Amino acid sequence: TKTVSKCYVQVTGMTCASCVANIERNLRREDGIHSILVALMAGKAEVRYNPAVIHPSAIAELIRELGFGATVLENCGEGDGVLELVVRGMTCASCVHKIESTLMKTNGVLYCSVALATNKAHIKYDPEAVGPRDVIQVIKDLGFTTSLVKKDRSASHLDHKQEIRQWKRSFVVSFVFCIPVMGLMIYMMVMNSHPSAAPAHHNASSEGREAPHSFMLLDYQLLPGLSVMNLLSFLLCVPVQVFGGWHFYIQAYRALKHSTANMDVLVVLATSIAFLYSFIILLVAMAEKAKVNPVTFFDTPPMLFVFISLGRWLEHVAKGKTSEALARLISLQATEATIVTLGPDNVLLSEEQVDVELVQRGDIVKVVPGGKFPVDGRVIEGHSMVDESLITGEAMPVTKKPGNTVIAGSINQNGSLLISATHVGADTTLSQIVKLVEEAQTSKAPIQQFADKLSGYFVPFIVAVSVVTLLAWIIIGFVDFEIVEKYFLGYSESISWAEVTIRFAFQASITVLCIACPCSLGLA
Repeated sequence: TKTVSKCYVQVTGMTCASCVANIERNLRREDGIHSILVALMAGKAEVRYNPAVIHPSAIAELIRELGFGATVLENCGEGDGVLELVVRGMTCASCVHKIESTLMKTNGVLYCSVALATNKAHIKYDPEAVGPRDVIQVIKDLGFTTSLVKKDRSASHLDHKQEIRQWKRSFVVSFVFCIPVMGLMIYMMVMNSHPSAAPAHHNASSEGREAPHSFMLLDYQLLPGLSVMNLLSFLLCVPVQVFGGWHFYIQAYRALKHSTANMDVLVVLATSIAFLYSFIILLVAMAEKAKVNPVTFFDTPPMLFVFISLGRWLEHVAKGKTSEALARLISLQATEATIVTLGPDNVLLSEEQVDVELVQRGDIVKVVPGGKFPVDGRVIEGHSMVDESLITGEAMPVTKKPGNTVIAGSINQNGSLLISATHVGADTTLSQIVKLVEEAQTSKAPIQQFADKLSGYFVPFIVAVSVVTLLAWIIIGFVDFEIVEKYFLGYSESISWAEVTIRFAFQASITVLCIACPCSLGLA
């Protein structure tokens, strides 16, 4: 027998199945090449050749002459098949040893490890020499029962429905409570800007009598220091803080636990500080039985939560769309295949149903009308029309006769076909497409990685800035109060200037936190 080596060539520039056929046809004619298999999606050619006659670099050169880009892949381990099995009936370490040693003696098995505790076997093999069914048969002959580790075909990890629901709920809750808060706020603003109305804090003064009735109502003190406006705002703010902000709090807690700071930490910081500050100021005002209503920030949390949960909701809807496409692709895969044994003159001797993962290269698979092709292959016998629209987008059914290639996942229409499997398992066109889409979703653009790195520094930076703002204004206030007076309009003469300063400083620093909240905008 002649020695046969195997090499893999990365081929670029192939656009469709005719390119594949072109390469395969031309290279088969060359001296020293036994067989060639080209995978379109993976952009890879597997060539078996006689090293005495031809070298891999010469093979790549031949492909280049046909007008494609070709480079020889050094690590040929890519062609190894991997098999995960559940083995039942093992009792002790000697059973494990028996299985491992027998398998390692089997021609084509490269590596084998069996774990007694989990009943699992992990096997690497050369698909040219041996297949999964042969391995299973060897283990069965030793007296153990064995089955494939079932893969999760449902692609449930791609489901974003739960997150979409959760953020939608969060948004709706925040929105319902946000509207009245915004209404109150706008109303107060409008009233404050009208000269006829009293400035919010001077309701004890003479002008207060001319103020419109409703405006007085909002400022009316139910208890000393607790106005209707503040009470309403507080009551509307609590549910938002609890229900709207629930997921933010969880996420922020997790982030802080791992000593990282993400956007949720900012949101939680800003809203919690605004809420707690307002709440404490209210309590203080009530304790002091203040005549003047304190300025609170109860309008901040609901509005922030509304915008951010809306953003999150839309983001997950978009993610769901891409993942849905992937899930649909995965669902195209056939789960079972009918493998037939042929006698002389292509006479059917027997057929059996097996899991798609167990189909080996070179198997003869029968596909009935209406059935899906379980693997990529070449037609040996039969004529049919095949609907490949799910894979290629070709709307018209394609005629298949002996010698034509078929793609896994496409649907056989009117004739029964016998095909010889060429690409199985993870090498089929469909698996490659799924893999490409998954990779595209998981890989990040360099700019995105940069942004992620920035956002790691962004949060601590913002917190620092807001603390600096707070301190700076307090210092300015204590050094030169007139500056604060100039910017902080409408404060009441009855409050001490120190309190005014601290309030103004707080307002400024919370504003910094809130503005920086939608981190995406900050980073943009």
